[in-house]
Amino acid sequence: MYFTSCLSFPSSFALNGNCYSTSINYRSCYNISSKTPSLLKLNKYLYSHSRNFKIQLFPRIEAQLEAEHLEGSEADCESEGLRWPSPNDEISFWKREFPSWDLSSDSPAGVEQDSDLLHIVHVTAEMAPIAKVGGLGDVVTGLGRACLKRGHKVDVMLPFYECIPKHCINELALIKTYNSYHDGNWVACNAYRGEVSGIPVILIEPSNHFFKGTNIYGGSYNELEAYLFFSRACLEWMQVTATQPDIIHVHEWQTGALPLFYWDIIVLTIHNMEHHGECRQEQLSKFGLDGSAYATADKAVDDRTVGHNPERLSLLKGGIVYSNAVVTVSPTYLKETLCSGWLSGALMRNRDKYSGILNGIDAEMWNPATDVYLPAKFDASKTEGKRICKQFVQRGLGLPFEGIIRGTCVTDQVPLVICITRLVAQKGLHLITHAIKHVEELGGQMVVLGRASDGRVEREFEGLAESHNKGSNIRILLMYSEELSHMLYAAADMVLVPSMYEPCGLAQMIGMRYGAVPIVRKTGGLADTVFDMDDQSHSEITNGFVFEGIDEGSLNCALGRAFSYYQEKPNEWKATVQKVMRIDNSWNNTAGKYIDIYNSVRVR
Repeated sequence: MYFTSCLSFPSSFALNGNCYSTSINYRSCYNISSKTPSLLKLNKYLYSHSRNFKIQLFPRIEAQLEAEHLEGSEADCESEGLRWPSPNDEISFWKREFPSWDLSSDSPAGVEQDSDLLHIVHVTAEMAPIAKVGGLGDVVTGLGRACLKRGHKVDVMLPFYECIPKHCINELALIKTYNSYHDGNWVACNAYRGEVSGIPVILIEPSNHFFKGTNIYGGSYNELEAYLFFSRACLEWMQVTATQPDIIHVHEWQTGALPLFYWDIIVLTIHNMEHHGECRQEQLSKFGLDGSAYATADKAVDDRTVGHNPERLSLLKGGIVYSNAVVTVSPTYLKETLCSGWLSGALMRNRDKYSGILNGIDAEMWNPATDVYLPAKFDASKTEGKRICKQFVQRGLGLPFEGIIRGTCVTDQVPLVICITRLVAQKGLHLITHAIKHVEELGGQMVVLGRASDGRVEREFEGLAESHNKGSNIRILLMYSEELSHMLYAAADMVLVPSMYEPCGLAQMIGMRYGAVPIVRKTGGLADTVFDMDDQSHSEITNGFVFEGIDEGSLNCALGRAFSYYQEKPNEWKATVQKVMRIDNSWNNTAGKYIDIYNSVRVR
């Protein structure tokens, strides 16, 4: 192995009683087969001192040498030809080219086929991966694919945002030009058809300025009016094309107005009660409805504005009142929303049509045994590849890493904690910032991946990144990357979800699928999916570390217990990793509950 100096570098240094120069032919100087631990220590030494001098490794040679030490293990096959990344790479390791991912909609063996089939149209503001901001996009795609596999016909209707990567849509084609109404005028719209992740997609593109810009949300247009327009335009498309679905499934406040336009066969899913779509009466009237007709407490008036001048409407409340069925995304969140919040009155009045169905994850899109973004594949029975994924991410982000020999990690006492989240108050920002400090105090490593929509929060985390990213154990990446998120889940020992409230949460379920043990605050869907390791009364379902308070001390306790478990009980930890990977949180378990609701409101 050769090392070259890019900056100041000592002409020689001592390690294990041997003297090494800045250019070492490791093959000729050292007996690799008998001195493997020393090679690993040398590698670790060089990385741990990289802040004092910069080392340029020849990654292909290094990977070749490491592969020779993975004898007799599956990891041997996985690491052949692996090009280890470096933080100095011209192209970041998550931006490399990856093989295409074939997510066909063909039903796999073992998936129950329904006999009474439906045509389901999802009307939504997000869809993974082409228009994803949060969990909404994942849910639409995951539920849509699950229903397709059960034999149903599924279409997703989505705004054709200017920023959508068109190359990610298969067989994209213009299928219809038609008009939809806005503020006294008829606006021309193009309807395109394509396929995303095996799901037929219809994209609506108005000829005006709506949905222009570089991001899904936050364009220069009036966002509320854009989604009012989109809701009506979807119904106009169904009318001009004579499309007659059995179910129209709308999501969140953005499409909450659609049930006001059309009062039948509508199912509304509320993914987050915080977002409610405040609307003036005259804004609703611009789209052909009489806004004043909905301005009563039992219809769409925002209860918080009663007695104000003017009173406002809420598109989410209107959707609750006028939909045939309302679903939220976990049983615990249903209970929480019935007991508190300004919408609890409307929900109680409509309790007979309100259900809580736990979200699932797409077991094909999130599968460490087939994931195209991972440098090594693994599953619950063969977890060796997870160690390679951990070292791969550590190397790529410039974190100290442990050596791998015969498929296991040598003296791996440093847990890697990840937090993949939107940086908003709901997610427990004060706990995330505290965790960054406390994980380092405990001797662990942490990677935070996420974006902030609020300028103040963004500046705060930019400051944290500036101070911590220069160190050796913390990386704060203020962005979102689908590819990197897959790699981080695969690399992580623990996934942190310290939310103040969490309607469902997907991070803990995805983390478990990839062998990352969850550390969560007990709320919403987190309470429905994670059960504390120290609860011996239900030891058969324990799968993580849970805390209830919103204070730093409660978080410290959970982190401390997790770290102790990881470092002091390695065999039990490995068994826990295998246990959480075998938990089935897939849409296969919950899609049937949606089908039951669809059948309860369809018109026969």
